[in-house]
Amino acid sequence: MSTATTPTENVGVADADAVRRAIASTQRPAPPGRLRTAAAFGWRGMLKIKHVPEQLLDVTVTPVMFLLMFTYLFGGAISGSTGEYLDYVLPGMLVMSVLFTTVYCGVSLNTDATKGVVDRFRSLPIWRSAPLVGALLGDVVRYVVAGTVLVVLGFILGFDAEGGLLGVLGAMAIVTIFAFGLSWVFMCLGLVLRSPNAVMNVGFMAIFPLTFLSNVFVEPETLPAVLEWFVGVNPISILADASRGLMAGDVDGADVAISLAVTAGLTVVFAPLTTRLYRRV
Repeated sequence: MSTATTPTENVGVADADAVRRAIASTQRPAPPGRLRTAAAFGWRGMLKIKHVPEQLLDVTVTPVMFLLMFTYLFGGAISGSTGEYLDYVLPGMLVMSVLFTTVYCGVSLNTDATKGVVDRFRSLPIWRSAPLVGALLGDVVRYVVAGTVLVVLGFILGFDAEGGLLGVLGAMAIVTIFAFGLSWVFMCLGLVLRSPNAVMNVGFMAIFPLTFLSNVFVEPETLPAVLEWFVGVNPISILADASRGLMAGDVDGADVAISLAVTAGLTVVFAPLTTRLYRRV
């Protein structure tokens, strides 16, 4: 038996051939560059904040609460007056507030990995590390928001920044750069652990002792000898000293250099490790 071809089928074949010829004759668009792709994923982080603004509570309410509590509950006992203690503690609180926020980048990456979002990203014809770099760029905005809220509140309470506006901006810049390097550590942790809650718990268990065993809240000279030595070599203490020096206008270049060196070391070690783990998720 012979099978007749209907006019409708002929039209369908002709349309398919026309589509193939049009695709073949059209120049393929150039793939997006690395910077453009990373910026797109950074914008994704901003959209997440837009749709769930509650994410900003940890970078707005928490720094305010800590600064008010420590200044007015312990300022008189530690420094003799709340005003004097505010000048000492605010640069350290800037460091603490921003570094605490870095834990959430690992939580966010772990959430994407456990929900299958990472698998969708890996199927796209883009730079493989773009989701990681883009997520960090988006988190930088959170770091800046946390620092800005804290500094503005400090000025309202009477903080005296002898280094002027440039000193304050310099302190915020070096803290944000350090947070960028530390974020790679928590992103690596987010790819190793199995759940977002585990990442949050382990992250804060690591960052809390390092922060409180530093010179953020008290002068190291008031501590026992062993603790004083540890506080002196703690990178968070050195970063807090750099922040204080920049805000006071008498920064020690060694503190800035060490903070930048630690940042570079964290990035060099954990950025490739995180990228390798990301490709194996």
